[in-house]
Amino acid sequence: MKPSELRELSSMELETKLGDLKEELFNLRFQHATGQLENPMRIREVKKTYARVKTIIQERAMANKA
Repeated sequence: MKPSELRELSSMELETKLGDLKEELFNLRFQHATGQLENPMRIREVKKTYARVKTIIQERAMANKA
């Protein structure tokens, strides 16, 4: 997802998305370890999206503090 799309989501939706991405990343790593992963680039995409979501959550937390 693009950062602009993620910024439109509410905080609860971002938390849910974060959990889903964490679970998907675990499953992809497991598939990679067992040799069943079809698209290794998907791991990279999920990691980047996970980082984007974490960044947006942190930005919002800092904005609420100030």
